[in-house]
Amino acid sequence: MSEGMDAALVDVRLWGKKRGLSSPYPVICHLLDTAVVFEALWDALLGARERRQIAAELGLEEAAARAVVAFWAGLHDLGKITPPFQAQVPEAFRAVADDASYRAAGGASALKFRHELATHWALVSLLEKIGYPVTRPQAGSLPHQVAQWLGGHHGCFADVVSARQAAAAPRYQPGLGEGAWDGQRRHHLWELRRVVGAEAVPEGKLTAATAVRLYGLLVLADWLASDTGWIAPLLPGPEWAGRPGQLEEHFERAVKAAPEAVRAARLGRAGFPATGGLSFGDLFPFTPNALQRDVAGVLPQAVEREGSGLVVVTAPTGDGKTEAALFAATVLGRASGARGLYFALPTMATADAMFPRVGAFAERVLTGERALLLLHGAAWLSTVMDGTPTTDQGIADRWHLDHAALPPDPVPPGAGEGEFSAERATAVEADAWLRQNRRGFAAPLGAGTIDQVLAGVLPVRYNALRLFGLADKVLIVDEAHAYGPWMQTLMVRLLEWLGAFRAPVVLLSATLTGRTVTALVDAYRRGAGFIDPCQVEPAYPGWLFAGARTGEVSQVREVGTARERVVDLTVRPVAWDCDDTAAKPREGGRRNVLREVLAPVAEGGGTALVCCTTVAEAQRTYRDLCSALPELASREGGIRLLHSRFPGLLRQEVTADCQASYGKPAAGQPVVVRPGSILVATQIVEQSLDFDFDLVISDLAPLALLLQRAGRCRRHARGAVGRPAWAAREDRPPLIVLEPVDSNGATDPPRTWGDVYDHGLLVRSATLLRHKAGSGIAVPGDVQHLVDAVYAEDFTEHLHRAARADAESAAERLSLLDQRREGARVAEETLAAMTGISAPYQVRGDLSQLSKGTAEAVEELLTTRLGADTGRVLLLFTQDDGSTTLDENGLLPLPDRGRLTRDEVRRIIARSVPVPGRWLPAVVARPELPKHWQTHSHLRDLVLLPLTRSLGDTSSWCGQLADRTVQFTCLTGLERV
Repeated sequence: MSEGMDAALVDVRLWGKKRGLSSPYPVICHLLDTAVVFEALWDALLGARERRQIAAELGLEEAAARAVVAFWAGLHDLGKITPPFQAQVPEAFRAVADDASYRAAGGASALKFRHELATHWALVSLLEKIGYPVTRPQAGSLPHQVAQWLGGHHGCFADVVSARQAAAAPRYQPGLGEGAWDGQRRHHLWELRRVVGAEAVPEGKLTAATAVRLYGLLVLADWLASDTGWIAPLLPGPEWAGRPGQLEEHFERAVKAAPEAVRAARLGRAGFPATGGLSFGDLFPFTPNALQRDVAGVLPQAVEREGSGLVVVTAPTGDGKTEAALFAATVLGRASGARGLYFALPTMATADAMFPRVGAFAERVLTGERALLLLHGAAWLSTVMDGTPTTDQGIADRWHLDHAALPPDPVPPGAGEGEFSAERATAVEADAWLRQNRRGFAAPLGAGTIDQVLAGVLPVRYNALRLFGLADKVLIVDEAHAYGPWMQTLMVRLLEWLGAFRAPVVLLSATLTGRTVTALVDAYRRGAGFIDPCQVEPAYPGWLFAGARTGEVSQVREVGTARERVVDLTVRPVAWDCDDTAAKPREGGRRNVLREVLAPVAEGGGTALVCCTTVAEAQRTYRDLCSALPELASREGGIRLLHSRFPGLLRQEVTADCQASYGKPAAGQPVVVRPGSILVATQIVEQSLDFDFDLVISDLAPLALLLQRAGRCRRHARGAVGRPAWAAREDRPPLIVLEPVDSNGATDPPRTWGDVYDHGLLVRSATLLRHKAGSGIAVPGDVQHLVDAVYAEDFTEHLHRAARADAESAAERLSLLDQRREGARVAEETLAAMTGISAPYQVRGDLSQLSKGTAEAVEELLTTRLGADTGRVLLLFTQDDGSTTLDENGLLPLPDRGRLTRDEVRRIIARSVPVPGRWLPAVVARPELPKHWQTHSHLRDLVLLPLTRSLGDTSSWCGQLADRTVQFTCLTGLERV
């Protein structure tokens, strides 16, 4: 029994939970419950390596460490033994308020003093009094570390409480109360410690990485133990007094219930197969290519020595990076003892597409708990996690409606039964505990957007819970080249944390500069404790491995490719007349050149991609080509348009139609020349869309992006019989780049492009492209050199080597553009550094460093970038009878009465259109949203856009948005006119 403990009982009048219960639940019961569930989570979620490491840091045997940290977890709500908290239920508070032993400063019960902050303030001195070692500075003292850790269980860690403040806490925080308030906090702590069996006194301290690991278990334990379904069977009767024997009985009942509660929440571990002798063929039903074969043959031995680490793969589009990554994840997962994996992608659409692939892999390869969640800003609106095939969706979930009777339920029967197997071994049920707010990263498996993981290093609520969710998973990041300086800086910070966790990571990219690869590898090594910098010269295609145990970086392994070819590059300088579609095309103008280079498609069949810089230019180009090639345009699928300014549901259908027309040939089907077809699109075709064209034409863009677009040309083997006569050579895919120039022939990006691309990078790219136009671009041979050359500091030498007459003036202009780009880069990186949380080695015991940056941060910052679409409008079609519907045919009335169902919200969002923020009217000038929409998080920011049919054109609808007229058709999407 601890020194100073008297015979007084815990006061069961002090309540800990009330909402949804028949009577208040005593604080002591909730503290015991949380400790018990924490122990069950310790057993179910932590691997053997993590348990040993935590015990070693605390200087305890593993069993003692388990009990001690569970005791700590139970203390998380000790701050509920305060006047402000107890006063929230007046009838329960009245009994103690009238008790003279419960002393408090006047008005203390009305103070805005959160109970988790009270836990922080109270525990510093209480833990010191039971013998926990005190050191200086205060932030590194174990009592304060534990108190601050527990005080953050609602998502944010508070500032350090000084030793002087802790010693006289009620004077600084009157809301704590004195007398019996302080006494009951001591009694609750003593009894909790006694019942849990946590008498051992730890001698060590918590590293930042260990604090995050334990934090995740704490939060999950609190949430599980706060569920009314958990509490109801344990709710004590009116005669229950909290005597020692009663506490132990309650504890034993909770111990029996906890493992099933954890299992039912699907909070277990996925199992990776033994990798000894594991071959690529054991995981995938096809023969590996050179990249996959090399990773499978070499990586297992390297990982066996290191236990965990970072893999970086750079390879052309279509070279099987996804399968190589999943094999690497299997090897890393087994060696590191990871409990699952998360696949991060750049967009919601690519995450939706990857979700079933991860699910199929998990069901085929993994064992154990395989709960899989889709994680992005609109995941709950997506149908892919419900296992709802797009082709089987109800009529209400299609854009083009007919006059058939609408089904009463837009989700068809069987939507909840699963996509991967009849038993739904992988996909999560629609009402599962994990799918509730903020819990997704606790699932062993996930696929989602990169912003979800980067939020872990921003000072937003529960960011540490996201870090916990990544600490023992294999993280795969696809399209690692696709992020600007701000997000790359946050990626560096994330890799520092993952290195500190020794968490396995796989980075995939089609194009990465040597400087970027080096920064990413060094960040991971720095987090793992290796501060000496390395220098990486990436190979293309190739891969490398950095070990977590020694920090050693392997020699970059350059591998061959069966898809070696030469991009037949043509650069066409053009006068920019894209905006002048009413006039006759002029010689040397973009419109005329497009007619010329697309003539073979119109005359001889085959397919072509025309990639534009802006949505408006794509829409104008589409109309111009329809006018120039009427026979092609008149045939279904002859000319298509794809961009981001379609309603989401219609864009999904257009994309699916494009996939059917331009995708990989179906196995077993005869390969034939495709009829003439042109897709006009924006840069959304660069990422994760498996399209295959006979010809690619692109407006000038940064060289790395042009190489991505070239990867969509003759991507799949069709043979001579599958290509038109003008495109017979599969090994020389043609790429035509339209370079906008001024009257002197110098690169001159149109003003309409704004800041979509840095103008300096465009000038640099155009210079390199002109130099390669005669010989073509060897893939992969030339790629890494060109990607690095674009950013070379001595780039002006390329201008002289190109024998440009204006080399000196061009160099001067380029220098100015470079200065602007460098300034923007530094500004973005500085913002990220100011906004992000501290690196793990900078925390030094003060967990508040995880909850604050030096600039205001919100999660939305991750999903927006300069020039991106920032608003959403909902198209409302006004019918001839004056009614308003969500569809053109008048079959879907606006659901504006009563509380909306999930399916109604999903349908509304799916029919909204992303637009630039500058398009939107002022808030006071917007049509009023229906009452029940105004408080719904997914609907309250929508802008309603009433539309009426255009005169003389029943397929076109017009409306007014701010001070501009807008037009919508199913073929062109939404545009300003």
